[in-house]
Amino acid sequence: MAAPGSDIKHGFPHLDTVRAAITALYRRLSRDSVERFGVSVVPGDVAFSDQDDLYLGVQRIARVMVRHLMLPDARMIVSFREMEHAGNVDLAAGPEYFIELNSRFKEHRRDIGAALAHEVTHVYLHRLDLTFPGSRDNEILTDTTAAYLGTGWLLLDAYRQDRLSSQKLGYLTPEEFGYVLAKRAMFFDEDPRIWFTSPQAYEAYTTGLELAERDQRQPPLAAAGWAGRRRYARDRRSARSQAEAGSRAGAPLDTLPTGGDYTFEGGRPLNVSFPCPTCRQRIRVPVRGRLRARCGLCRTVLECDT
Repeated sequence: MAAPGSDIKHGFPHLDTVRAAITALYRRLSRDSVERFGVSVVPGDVAFSDQDDLYLGVQRIARVMVRHLMLPDARMIVSFREMEHAGNVDLAAGPEYFIELNSRFKEHRRDIGAALAHEVTHVYLHRLDLTFPGSRDNEILTDTTAAYLGTGWLLLDAYRQDRLSSQKLGYLTPEEFGYVLAKRAMFFDEDPRIWFTSPQAYEAYTTGLELAERDQRQPPLAAAGWAGRRRYARDRRSARSQAEAGSRAGAPLDTLPTGGDYTFEGGRPLNVSFPCPTCRQRIRVPVRGRLRARCGLCRTVLECDT
């Protein structure tokens, strides 16, 4: 949680880890399980006015997160204390889980749903036995999971800045949250912008959406733009020349780095591998012009021009 007046990082410094988290989520859950999260938590379910009883309201919102993440036997006991971070959860306990929230949320109730979205997702990942090595990457996994499964839009909406203060919850940058939410929006045909109350969150989502849309237009996908197609054709010619030279010398073709996310492999026939725009799992197909490929992990069908 950023303190008032503190600097907030922007851009995509954790993009590789975010993408790895999306892939790991599909590997652990499967597409069928991911599809069970097709409806996000809606604003009315986490609304919390100053007239509501603090502790009853916190328990109500915690139950919303538990139900959304399908943790029916997980009872959350929430308390408040002074701390540096937004919250903390004791994962050693169970079936009861003890969550502590920063005392500032007593006065900033509109963001309690965002804080609980992150902490309850820790419980969900603990139950899945899905972790990344290192605390930083594990927190990025948690934020990515929350955003992709329908609660993390609250974390982005908690990002606010004005002339005197700033606030951001979670470990992803605002634009990275926007990227993951855009990935979810493309998969579920859902637009989270209608829920944002923060203009800064709206702007960050738009930036993340632009990057997510570029993922859909990278060669060898048929939707790639002219510049990408031209670069791909140049790299393909180079790979074919090296494959032919290697064939004459009796040597296999090494994997060739290129200017994009794709790489060429093999000899005759030449193959190209590239990340699935949905789950980032790498797909390997022959270089033979127009074809339709299906991701083996998320089952997305892709139109390609190899």
